[in-house]
Amino acid sequence: MESIEQTAINTVRVLCADAVQKANSGHPGTPMGLAPVGHVLWSRIMHYNPQNPDWANRDRFVLSCGHACMLQYSFLYLTGYALSMDDIKNFRQLHSITAGHPEYGLCPGIEVTTGPLGQGFANGIGMAIAQQFLASRYNKPGFELFDYSIYAICSDGDIMEGVASEAASMAGHLQLGQLIYLYDDNHITIEGATSLAFNEDVGERFRAYGWHVQSVADGNDIEAIATAIENAKKEKHRPSLIRVRTHIAFGSPNKVDTASAHGSPLGEDELKLVKENFGFDAGKSFAVADDVLAFYREKRKAGIQKEKDWQALYQKYKTQYPAEAAEYELFSNGKLPGGWDNDLPVFKPGEKGIATRKASGKMLNAIAARLPLLIGGSADLAPSTDTNLDGFHSFSSDNHGGRNFHFGIREHAMGAVLNGMALTKGIIPYGATFLIFSDYMRPPVRLAAIMKIRPIFVYTHDSIGLGEDGTTHQPVEQLIGLRSVPNVMVIRPADANETVQAWRVALQHTGGPVAIILTRQEIPVIDQNKYAKASALEKGAYILSDCAGEPQLILMGTGSEVHLLLEAREKLQQESIGTRVVSFPCWELFDKQDEAYKQKIFPVHVRKRLAVEAGSPIGWSKYVTDEGSVIGVTRFGESAPGKEIMKEYGFSVNNVVTKAKALLQQHKLVQHPN
Repeated sequence: MESIEQTAINTVRVLCADAVQKANSGHPGTPMGLAPVGHVLWSRIMHYNPQNPDWANRDRFVLSCGHACMLQYSFLYLTGYALSMDDIKNFRQLHSITAGHPEYGLCPGIEVTTGPLGQGFANGIGMAIAQQFLASRYNKPGFELFDYSIYAICSDGDIMEGVASEAASMAGHLQLGQLIYLYDDNHITIEGATSLAFNEDVGERFRAYGWHVQSVADGNDIEAIATAIENAKKEKHRPSLIRVRTHIAFGSPNKVDTASAHGSPLGEDELKLVKENFGFDAGKSFAVADDVLAFYREKRKAGIQKEKDWQALYQKYKTQYPAEAAEYELFSNGKLPGGWDNDLPVFKPGEKGIATRKASGKMLNAIAARLPLLIGGSADLAPSTDTNLDGFHSFSSDNHGGRNFHFGIREHAMGAVLNGMALTKGIIPYGATFLIFSDYMRPPVRLAAIMKIRPIFVYTHDSIGLGEDGTTHQPVEQLIGLRSVPNVMVIRPADANETVQAWRVALQHTGGPVAIILTRQEIPVIDQNKYAKASALEKGAYILSDCAGEPQLILMGTGSEVHLLLEAREKLQQESIGTRVVSFPCWELFDKQDEAYKQKIFPVHVRKRLAVEAGSPIGWSKYVTDEGSVIGVTRFGESAPGKEIMKEYGFSVNNVVTKAKALLQQHKLVQHPN
């Protein structure tokens, strides 16, 4: 007689195949092969509570091969999360919580949005970093508040993607022992056998990274899988990779071990054969026997009790360590301590300017002591991006409580790791590189925006103004590229004081990532006694300098170009041309303002407008109107001193004045007789 465990595993296989078939879309083969792995995790290993999916010390599960999401949905349903059989039947349909890949915030129990291969792999490493940081700060003798593990299932596709290599190297170097990854070695990709493009020894590769590596020869051997995971849990100083040899579409007589089972339904005829093969009624769909459902609902009780014990421990912790508990609760609820923004740096105008990257560094160090869960660093560029927190240790294999993070030259992994950190309540992560290298980070930036989480991306060396490094390092299209991503807030401050305000806004922002764009070169500090206060940055755009009466012309810009506008305005005013200067550091913030404020900044009848920004002009037409123009960059840069190349490309006071006057001569209204 078949054991209840084997019946349960086969139920998951059939349930996954049924859902994909009903949707006529999806990936049935991988979840069918992985059902024993999922069974061991959810019935024997992981600590979770479906009644409170977000409790702080739960184990995290990441399905890096997100196309196998029916596996995760099946176990979430079977173990009693707020997901019904109707949700399973509604797989991949409009407004369903069971989307085609797991989506954070959509379905309970989903820790991270996955799908683009390799991202989940790296996100899990960010989660492990955050866990170790929390443990280092808050755990006390007898109070192991944060000792959870991060489990992930990854595929050949994840292993092949470069971001996984970057992240795996980082994890081994940092000795993140809480990571336990199960590698689905099924030998199949969409095009066919993995041998078409992939024949490396994955185990040896990960050993070289510093991982603990095991192999399970038979993916149906649940005892071997469980033993390997228990062995991995005992390994405290190395992340673990367990290579499990599975068979895609296991149980399908004609499609097992074939590429056709990867991304397409099995077909009605083959699905009937699968059901018959497992002893199920071929005429029934979405059948879950009462004893199978009872089996998984019983297994969840261990996690429910685990949370009750943890909550009791935490109450004792609060009594013994009230300050630490209060701090954790404050930050984990997304709040900042009162007075955190008191005494922020204020920069005075003077003969010598200051690069906004330098101002950013001063701001970070001014607030670091008041924001103890602020942790970050750069992709080997801290001296250039000014992101080091002075007086604090580095996060390392010897010190998981350090706040300065060294991502190495791994921008792609940095972005994905920051996302994993940001998914851990309380942690405020930031990471820095040059703006040009934001291109390496586009996948995690996009995923952060989809998940509406708030890592802070610091991008310096923001324009052709960086100078001699030349074409390859001078960003042109990166600003508009970032602005084009929904839910990303892009802030390019005009001077040191706007940079302080950019950080203030970023730290209070919710609903998506923030990108702060900073200069390499020194730029003037705008006199806040003569012009508007930089705190108005929170509106996205504000009147920095104005004329008496209604302006004939509006000059707008961001970053290092704003001081040109102020100088140009002086010249235009001398010629009796009423000119308004608008500092416009953040389109996204401005677009959220009400119409009255927008009309105040840009009166509808003042249509002579000139935007100035050392980047692609795309997008500015929304603000300059059909009677306006843009001074931007429409070709790649050159190697030359920054001031020379800026002048060569039209970023000079004289050129702004010339372009502004030309606008006033164009589109003159024609008076018609009554």
